[in-house]
Amino acid sequence: MSAVNTRRAFKPNWLARLGWLAVIGYCVLAFWSLDITWDRFVIGLENGAKFLGSMIPPNFERWKLLLGNLLETLEIAVIASAFGVAFSLPIGLAASRNLMPTWATWPARILIAICRSFHPVIFAILFVKAVGFGPLAGILTLIFASIGFIGKLFAEAIEEISLKPVEACRAAGAPFMSVILYAVLPQVLNRFIGFATYQFDANIRNSTMVGIVGAGGIGGTLFAAFQRFDYDFLAAILISIIILVMLGEYLASIVKAVFND
Repeated sequence: MSAVNTRRAFKPNWLARLGWLAVIGYCVLAFWSLDITWDRFVIGLENGAKFLGSMIPPNFERWKLLLGNLLETLEIAVIASAFGVAFSLPIGLAASRNLMPTWATWPARILIAICRSFHPVIFAILFVKAVGFGPLAGILTLIFASIGFIGKLFAEAIEEISLKPVEACRAAGAPFMSVILYAVLPQVLNRFIGFATYQFDANIRNSTMVGIVGAGGIGGTLFAAFQRFDYDFLAAILISIIILVMLGEYLASIVKAVFND
């Protein structure tokens, strides 16, 4: 490579540098406007150490209450994942612009955008107000959250497929469902399984969170332990949630292995 080409290859990108300087300046301004100081950080470390000290040792004496809430949390996650994935399949297919007409893709994409617009806790508050406290509100919340996430991923996966098998099936006179089953699904099945198992794992975590606002699961017990300053029982709840999430990860890996084989 000549000296001229070398200089051109390593020519400084001043626009990118200005962009990085702008980002750094904005972060500094944000820290200053939000009153984030080193003293507050040090005080927070001291308070955090005291808080962690009050959580040791964990108290598992109320294990029956803990086990019941964990089972309810798992049930919410399983039901919401099943219905969420089932609803996301046709919605994601309708949102794919390479297979569906515009009049079908836009409503599907608007629905997915609405489901993605709010945090699950916001949906949980709305559904608690609509259907009352309990697991039903949590299930409905996580179904909407699943549609917003999985529906978008399904649509993007379908849009990335090769259209040659689709055109071959259509040329052979295959009906629409046969095109989907034999030309589209084989290309995206492994990715669909990965998306579904990831969403199940996410729903396990989210089901512990939406309970804080009364949507069922162990989140309500967690919040009550905070309010009562019952930190040793709180530690037991957190350990149980970690075990539940790890169990979900293990089950997800088994499902992936079965379908990948």
